[in-house]
Amino acid sequence: MKRKYIFMALIVAILVPASVFAVSQSALIFLLIEPSSRAGAMGAAYVAQVDDAYAGYWNPGAMAFNRKTQFAWMHSNWFGDVPGINDMYIEYIAWNQYYEDTGNLGANVIFITYGKQDEYDEDGNFQGTFMSWEIAPAVSYGYQLDEKTGVGLTFKFIYSDLGPGQGASDETKGQGMSYAFDIGFKRKDLLIRGFDIGWNLHNIGPNITYMDESQSDQLPLNWRMGISYRALESQYNKFTVNADMSKVLATDTDEAFYERIFTAWGGDYPIINFGAEYVYLDLLSLRAGYIRDYSGDIIGASFGGGIHHTFKKMYKVSFDFAFQPAGGMTEYNKTFSAKLEY
Repeated sequence: MKRKYIFMALIVAILVPASVFAVSQSALIFLLIEPSSRAGAMGAAYVAQVDDAYAGYWNPGAMAFNRKTQFAWMHSNWFGDVPGINDMYIEYIAWNQYYEDTGNLGANVIFITYGKQDEYDEDGNFQGTFMSWEIAPAVSYGYQLDEKTGVGLTFKFIYSDLGPGQGASDETKGQGMSYAFDIGFKRKDLLIRGFDIGWNLHNIGPNITYMDESQSDQLPLNWRMGISYRALESQYNKFTVNADMSKVLATDTDEAFYERIFTAWGGDYPIINFGAEYVYLDLLSLRAGYIRDYSGDIIGASFGGGIHHTFKKMYKVSFDFAFQPAGGMTEYNKTFSAKLEY
């Protein structure tokens, strides 16, 4: 018995305004929902500044400069304020460790659940409910080429379960698998002290297939680059400003990812992100930012903050929160994240 996976269209409709992108040609859009409430509060401008366990996602090249053992976690009840959407949430966990003469190794997992979905047969008869979810575990490696230059690579396995399916012969099965790489680069103190640049190419990999190869979907190949300037660095006060630009390189053709790097720059405007962070006594952080995403109809300010505590002169714990513009369905998405390093 065939099933109508009408929930796929619903999921896309939910996710398109959920993050800073807008593209209908790609699947696995959850890979573009950026983790870290610190980054979210700064308008998702973070590719050049990132210096914590979230670097495996944002820029594995920046991870090369981390010298502490780091853990991170983020939770968001995405669209929690929208009536009828109260069981869709995102979890992200990450780890990073520096090994002398080897470099930095890290791992992270991003998981999203779309909650319960209704299932109907081809005649419209209700068949019950099921859960839809996607997951992407990843490993990262960062290496510092010299005092100011870091490069890195992330490999991720991707599994998407959007429906119950009936086995390998089922033309309407809702499961798919793929894999992807991210490549990252960071250069510190470019031209002047405190001025850093970062670049990351996300989700380099083959199409994902849900039904048959002729209907496979592109991964959301995403180009991101940015700058960060540490304008103030003193014992009591720190102030940093950031700016990022990103674009999902997707087309309506069957071009391979390496072709899209050169051909998919037309159409939608790039997404522009600005952000700033003030830190007092390494105890309290205040952050604000701005996102301009015309195609995704996400234009507005973000804000948030964080508190930090160091105990036993070794372990540092941070708790961060953010309010991020979310497009037409709700005014703001709220995220919460935590970090530990020693």
